[in-house]
This record gives sequence, C-alpha cells and structure tokens, in this order.
Amino acid sequence: MEFQELDIKGVWLIKPKRFGDSRGYFSETWKQQEFEDHVGKVDFVQDNESFSTRGVLRGLHMQRGQWSQAKLVRVSMGEVLDVALDLRQGSPTYGHHVAVRLTHEGGEQLFIPRGFAHGFVVLSELAQFQYKVDNVYAPQSEMTIAYNDPDLGIDWLISPQEMLLSDKDKGGKRLKDVKSLEF
Repeated sequence: MEFQELDIKGVWLIKPKRFGDSRGYFSETWKQQEFEDHVGKVDFVQDNESFSTRGVLRGLHMQRGQWSQAKLVRVSMGEVLDVALDLRQGSPTYGHHVAVRLTHEGGEQLFIPRGFAHGFVVLSELAQFQYKVDNVYAPQSEMTIAYNDPDLGIDWLISPQEMLLSDKDKGGKRLKDVKSLEF
C-alpha cells in the first residue's frame, strides 16, 4: 500500500496495490500493521456501506464528544468526490477541507481522523461506498455542517440542480453558527 498524508495533517490517501491479469485483479484493502506503521493505531469497530445514484450528496456529517469517529472510506463501485473538513479546535487548518476523487478503478481510500466533518457526492451513475469507523453511531451527538456554506468554498463538481439531498443535509448549520464541537 502507498500512504500519502494530504494537505491537512492526519488525513491520508491510501492506494492499495493491485495484482491483475486477464481475469481481473486482487488487492489487500486493509492491513492493520501496515496502517498502524504509517497512520497510527485505530480500532475500527464497525463497517458501513451506502449505495447511491448520481448527484446524491451525503454530508457534511460528524459526531461530537465521546462519540466522535475516525473513518476509513473507499468506493467499491463508481466514483465519488469525498470531502473532509477540519473542525479540530486549535488546528492551524481549522475550517479547511480536502477533496479527493475516489473510484473503484483506482481503489483509493481516504483516512479521516476524529475531529472532522465528512461528506461525499456521487459523480458516477451509481456508487457503492464503504467505510470503517472507530466508534458506533450515536444520533444524539450528530451534527451536520451545511454542504453549501459559502465560507467553506467546497466545489462539489456538480451543479446544485443535480444534487439529491436528505432533509438532514438540507438543514445543515453554517460553520460560523456552530457553538461547540467538543471532540
């Protein structure tokens, strides 16, 4: 696996090696020791999967306090733009984000540590999105940051007219209106 720390400290792009021939390919998508050697120790406790159509935007989601989550995300079918927003108090990159295209062809993965809001938009006709988390889902601690907060300047690579949003994602808060993040 190839590990590359991105412009925001703690966020890693991981590219597993693929071994292919005329039949297809084989790839190790998770190897604990190799991950810990590069990124550090994370105890993943749950795997999640979503299936979405083009234009579905999920995010920007986060959990606060004791329920905060680190995530390792990847696409097993299709293509998404994945966004991680730094919300760590005192971080020199607080309020900054990274955006990475993840595809099933490339097999890229993104590690997002605790203290970040996370979201993605589907760029292909269909996408299957998988992620590991290091804490269980706790709806009482969840918060949604507005995907379209003008202060964040996120280019989602599709027009607002193409976006398909849940009511929760339509009602996200602007970052400047968030009082306490408590990680």
